[in-house]
Amino acid sequence: MQTSLLSHINTPEDLRQLSKAQLPQLAAEIRRFIIDIVATKEGHLGASLGVVELSIALHYFFNTPEDLLVWDVGHQAYVHKILTGRKTVFHTNRQFNGISGFPKRNESVFDTFGVGHSSTSISAALGMAIASQLDKKPSKNHIAIIGDASIASGMAFEGLNHAGVTNTNLWVILNDNAIGIDPSVGALKEYLVKAEIGKKPRQSNIIEALNFHYVGPVDGHDFTALFETFKNLSTIKGPKFIHVVTKKGKGLKQAEENQVVYHAPGKFDKHTGELVLKNEHNLPPKFQDVFGLSLVELAKKNKNIIGITPAMPTGSSLKFMMDEFPERAFDVGIAEQHAVTLAAGLATQNKIVFCAIYSTFLQRAYDQIIHDVALQKLPVIFCIDRAGLVGEDGATHHGVFDIAYLRCIPNLIIAAPANELALRNLLYTASLGLKQPIAIRYPRGRGKITDWKKPFQKLDIGRGNIIKHGKSIAIISVGTMCNQALEAIDNCNNPAEIALYNLGFVKPLDKTLLKKIFSQHKTIITLEDGVLSGGAGEAILVFAQQNNFTVKFIHLGIPDTFIEQGKTDELYESLEISANKIKLKLNKLLNKL
Repeated sequence: MQTSLLSHINTPEDLRQLSKAQLPQLAAEIRRFIIDIVATKEGHLGASLGVVELSIALHYFFNTPEDLLVWDVGHQAYVHKILTGRKTVFHTNRQFNGISGFPKRNESVFDTFGVGHSSTSISAALGMAIASQLDKKPSKNHIAIIGDASIASGMAFEGLNHAGVTNTNLWVILNDNAIGIDPSVGALKEYLVKAEIGKKPRQSNIIEALNFHYVGPVDGHDFTALFETFKNLSTIKGPKFIHVVTKKGKGLKQAEENQVVYHAPGKFDKHTGELVLKNEHNLPPKFQDVFGLSLVELAKKNKNIIGITPAMPTGSSLKFMMDEFPERAFDVGIAEQHAVTLAAGLATQNKIVFCAIYSTFLQRAYDQIIHDVALQKLPVIFCIDRAGLVGEDGATHHGVFDIAYLRCIPNLIIAAPANELALRNLLYTASLGLKQPIAIRYPRGRGKITDWKKPFQKLDIGRGNIIKHGKSIAIISVGTMCNQALEAIDNCNNPAEIALYNLGFVKPLDKTLLKKIFSQHKTIITLEDGVLSGGAGEAILVFAQQNNFTVKFIHLGIPDTFIEQGKTDELYESLEISANKIKLKLNKLLNKL
């Protein structure tokens, strides 16, 4: 029986005590270690399994943390975390009060740059390399590890374009596995797949055209090839580019064969790789599926409907429309800015464009929302998935800023459906033709309604509604937070005293309904799953002040801090916006009546 190597590895210095002949054994042990933990704790599996050898080679060859590794996105950084002092706490990965699922500067000196969104690594590493030049440290290495899906993003090209006119000691390592979360798309991807390991691409090399010294493709699972490449390039000055080919999910048969599902597979059997199937019989649908399936219904009736997503066809469920109408549904890759302006261009030609983007990723296209859509009053329909707290992905992925950053934009409607039926009807209403853009925000996960596929109904833009009558205290909820409020009211000491209203639209506000609420109740609780600063509660408060209402306000939502990872229920509880915490607040208020 072989002696365990991983048990003795806690830092890269420990790693460098091994011989190169021992590294394949260590790679096998790390793969097993990741599989064993992720099988029960869940997380991003496939990407890290694909870069085991590459991660080991980088820390073995380079003098980290003096040499700086910058990981793109971070899905591929589990091996890096295990090798850099977090092996013993890796089982807390992505859990409440545990370590982050992504590189994070305050977690380790080896995490040189915090990530979670894609395509930032080249710019960040170039910044570090320029700083080293200014500090007279020319021998210091700066290594950006970026995936083939991420390098197709505009920001990555901006970084490459600048780096090519510098003489910095910058290494860009392309981890090419032909897939991000979904299969990579675009002309660059087509260019990359034509390259064979050991053979330089025959076409004019676009990387060399940007003044990089190019090597590749290199087998990313071959230690000898990796070390030879690193050694040869270490004597060359200026920016260097290594095209490394890896297999996502390597070492687990099912993850290799079904790379989309095993990107983040949930729980699975660590021995067989088979997924642990959840009993989803008669469960309400996921909001993303309500969007995707409803859009297909609408597209069947209207040939002018177009769907767009930036690299999230499966996650957003636009995949349903891509399968049904491939000529009218587009995955544009990790290119949120392009997605929004493409939608704007289509809208100028009377197309009805549904642009499906996660809340956290829509931030990356803010200028385009303002200048290319809202300023021109183009009726693009933004379907903002993963709005609110998203759970274990943590601070980089929580969709808590969208209300605040969209509220200040003129001409833009902001809708927050309370349930699946409201989402479905909003999609229908938007498809009938608006005169301005609309943002429809909805959460990750499932709602409460199983019988959601009902005939479409047109909604009145800007209209809220009453969910429950009450005498003294009124809760005004935003979107699906009404579920937390309703549960809290049902379990408080005197439910008859509490009224519940659902806002429906953050912009425009239902001014008639708000005036009625302010006239009938002296205490108002606003409840939202977005940031309080600039949020819906603030909008309601301003309206009350402008109209001379003197009522007591209590605002519940996300405070002025970044929220870390954890199960959504845990986060709701810690932020005091869970049904239980709301109930306790209601009881305190009721005791004072």
